[in-house]
Amino acid sequence: MLIAAKSRKPQDDDLSRFRFRITFAAGMVALVFSLLTGRFVFLQVVQHEYYTTRAENNRISLVPIPPNRGIIEDRNGVVLAHNYSAFTLEITPSKVADLERTIESLEGLVEIQPKDKRRFRKLLEESRSFESLPIRTRLTDEEVARFAANRYRFPGVEVKARLFRQYPLGPVGAHAIGYINRINRADLDIIEENGQSSNYKGTEHFGKTGLEKSYEFQLHGQTGYEKVEMDAGGRPVRSLSRNAPISGNRLTLTLDIKLQEMAEKAFGDWRGALVAIEPSTGGILALVSTPSFDPNLFIDGIRSEDWDQLNHSPDRPMVNRALNGAYPIGSTFKPFMALAALETGKRTPNQSFFDPGFFTFGGHTFRDAKRGGHGKVNMHQSIVHSCDTYYYMLANDMGIDAIARFMGPIGFGSRTGIDIDGESEGVLPSPEWKRRYFKRAAQQRWFGGETISIGVGQGYNAYTPIQLAQAVATLANDGVLFRPHLVQYVTDSRTGKKTMIEPEPLRRLPWKRENVAFVKQAMVGVNKEGTGARAFAGARYVSGGKTGTAQVFSLRGADYKERRLRKELRDHALFIAFAPADKPRIALAVLVENGGFGAQTAAPIARMVLDYYLLNEPADGPAREDEAARESDEDEGEP
Repeated sequence: MLIAAKSRKPQDDDLSRFRFRITFAAGMVALVFSLLTGRFVFLQVVQHEYYTTRAENNRISLVPIPPNRGIIEDRNGVVLAHNYSAFTLEITPSKVADLERTIESLEGLVEIQPKDKRRFRKLLEESRSFESLPIRTRLTDEEVARFAANRYRFPGVEVKARLFRQYPLGPVGAHAIGYINRINRADLDIIEENGQSSNYKGTEHFGKTGLEKSYEFQLHGQTGYEKVEMDAGGRPVRSLSRNAPISGNRLTLTLDIKLQEMAEKAFGDWRGALVAIEPSTGGILALVSTPSFDPNLFIDGIRSEDWDQLNHSPDRPMVNRALNGAYPIGSTFKPFMALAALETGKRTPNQSFFDPGFFTFGGHTFRDAKRGGHGKVNMHQSIVHSCDTYYYMLANDMGIDAIARFMGPIGFGSRTGIDIDGESEGVLPSPEWKRRYFKRAAQQRWFGGETISIGVGQGYNAYTPIQLAQAVATLANDGVLFRPHLVQYVTDSRTGKKTMIEPEPLRRLPWKRENVAFVKQAMVGVNKEGTGARAFAGARYVSGGKTGTAQVFSLRGADYKERRLRKELRDHALFIAFAPADKPRIALAVLVENGGFGAQTAAPIARMVLDYYLLNEPADGPAREDEAARESDEDEGEP
């Protein structure tokens, strides 16, 4: 019996282990099913609303619809920047297995040039892989049809209708209008700083210069959205709803583009700048910087060869000379010096001085442009015949501090505040400026001899053409200084309401009316009998003006022989004017780089601009130099 009991015991142990395993497995199965049931209940009941929303979001995609960028037009309604629709062939890199092979295959259907590939690769480096990037823009209808027939062969490639910016007049007014280009990191920072990130979804371009940049958020508009149902493959099935975009606002400018075009043509091959202002409002009538550039080159991403040509050109077409160039202004400074003398009591209108043709100070001789001098000269004659010696003596008598105090409120040496970016400050010389500018103590000291050159617009004087034009406009407007502006009004694209950009008088200078009238009358004499008479002979209106010639380098006592100098070393030519003299409607400043005497190169340009604006007489071509006048001994210019 004991033997039998012992023989059954291992079987019982095996049975017990089997039952334990069955029980454990059943328990584990029950536990797993309990967990699954609990999770099922949690997902289907507790989290039902959350996951329903997630599923709906996966099924429905919000597609941004970029708005139509606002139009820019001149004061007469001539369109300067607008948009047009065209088809673009685009690739989404994340959806393409072999990018290079896909591009090669596409070349059999659509013409893709090396420049298109270079632009695509550049965009690929700057963008995210899931963004749609253009490989070819402005497809023809035939190219669209060919691709559509082969669409099934190219997953991740599609044709899209896009809006393109266009500047129909090309280089005309390019520095004022500016251009757009693809958004970069710096642009995104500006967008975020202005709280516009959500409004720029789907937008690819941003204003880079000129009005396109400074009025970017007015021109951009409001982005729309479309609810699109998507299938499991992420392809759109149908549109559920659409929130239409709102076009950007329209800008109407103070600019007269016909005047602008004529002024640019008047320069011919000369480099330079011209700014014409309406004195009573500060509205810019023309803002010329020549040579110019074609802003259409930048829209899709400028080609490297085009950029190299613009960027390395000795003529620097990308520089806005009207706002960025700071130049000595030569004798165009003299009317303001004369007014300063009258206002401070340093001179009276009839007070005369003898001009022997030079002025000596501290052992250095400052020479007049006219050999032998002008003889006995009063203030009227000093402006009409541009007597340097008169202003050497005046600068010495006034002193640098008095000159700086008078010129500062006119706007010399400070930004005008025009409504486009990139304006230079210029230099209004003073002992305080010199201490700030120079680092070494020996250079910071102001010397009396430096004041003498300041009186004739030379020395450390350096002003932008727009500052000079603003100063002339202020003088023409009897001392009321306006902020220059290019935009006349903004039209809301939704309501059509026009918001005027009200003229902004910055200050009324406390000039005596009789002093202003005297200086303006002397400037009228410049164009009647003085250094501007040749250029304004036969004019059917009365105008005031002043010629100017500014040295590019010091002659160190030698005679100025233009024909013996390289062009880049020749003097700059300047001219300022206002007209009609009794009630000025236009004031302007002209600068011709290395143009020599202002009477020969700058004054004829001013005459053409005034003739067109006041008489509507277009010019046939660029202003021509008078060779005989160039060879004659002019009474105008600096030594």
